[in-house]
Amino acid sequence: MKLVTLLVTHLLGTGHLSRAIILARALRDAGMQPQLISGGMATGHLDISGIDFVQLPPVRSDGAGFTRLLDRQGNPATPALMEERTQAIVAALGRTPPNVLLTELFPFGRRMLRTEFEAALAATRAMDERPLILSSVRDILAPPSSAAKAAQTEAWLGEYYDGVLVHSDAEVLPLEASWPLTPSTAELLHYTGFIAAPLAPDNRQGNEGAGEILVTAGGGPVGRKLFDTAAKAARLGSHRWRLLVGGADAAAFSERLNREASGAPMVAEPARSDYRQMLARCAAAVGQCGYNTAIDWLQAGVPGVFVPFAEEGEVEQTIRAASLADRFGFEQIAESDLTPENLAGAADRAIRRGRFTASGLHLDGAERSSRIVLDMLADRS
Repeated sequence: MKLVTLLVTHLLGTGHLSRAIILARALRDAGMQPQLISGGMATGHLDISGIDFVQLPPVRSDGAGFTRLLDRQGNPATPALMEERTQAIVAALGRTPPNVLLTELFPFGRRMLRTEFEAALAATRAMDERPLILSSVRDILAPPSSAAKAAQTEAWLGEYYDGVLVHSDAEVLPLEASWPLTPSTAELLHYTGFIAAPLAPDNRQGNEGAGEILVTAGGGPVGRKLFDTAAKAARLGSHRWRLLVGGADAAAFSERLNREASGAPMVAEPARSDYRQMLARCAAAVGQCGYNTAIDWLQAGVPGVFVPFAEEGEVEQTIRAASLADRFGFEQIAESDLTPENLAGAADRAIRRGRFTASGLHLDGAERSSRIVLDMLADRS
């Protein structure tokens, strides 16, 4: 059985880890043995059962600027902590040498962690049987801030990598929409389609979420403004709003929102595992435009309002929201234009537009990724 090691660190929200878990399960279902080495903060709402999961000493970003790493206590990550992470990665690779190494986002991103990624790449290259080395990236990348950074990415790809799995549909969001491709990089690309979690039956009793406007905003502090605005927007319409709050302080923040509701038709609660089932019966959805949120909405065919995260010069979600709004009719509000009135109006327009079917969209990216990996392994042998 071929061993595939996925190396991933989520620094802000949990989207990168969630996508890696879906991919790991698809690799397992295709007959491979996945190992997931995770360097982000531990999270309790993601199911990792059945996966060989290695948790590194965790780090997170101090904000959307990704300028400083913090440890689990919120203190600056020390050189000793970073060295401990690097040694843990190398040790895990040495215990069970993989046939395939998948580095999530690197070398296109995660430069703050370049030392540990480079150590992993060097360790695998030194193995008796060099594994297939692939990068795994989402549809949109943060564009390089300089020609030197783009050149460094090109150098890493040329020295170590056999391919790049692009978890996107080239007809909808090609990688060159956000990254300057050279001919040599373009030759490495394998478009997999979007990675979507398998549809699960709705076994929950009751009908919670039916006819409501569901609001989500990731697992960190970046969505607090959206939740505050949504709570005020609930006063302006006839639909009930349900705010599903993520993050370590989700319970306390939800309580605050509920106290301040003063009879408005809304309820706030911590994020829940049946969110995707609720999408199938809600009136509309409101949220930022991270990869997983966008795919969940497309899979459910739910009308919605994107408020893309755009702090610290971030453009990923704005590019994605604009593309999907043009193609599928989603409403879109820039963070700078977010008011209760604008949000309530956009939600009403989304509800009137109604549900849709995202026909022709490749949402089987995890399964297609597995087939690509198997084909590449077969070609090598």
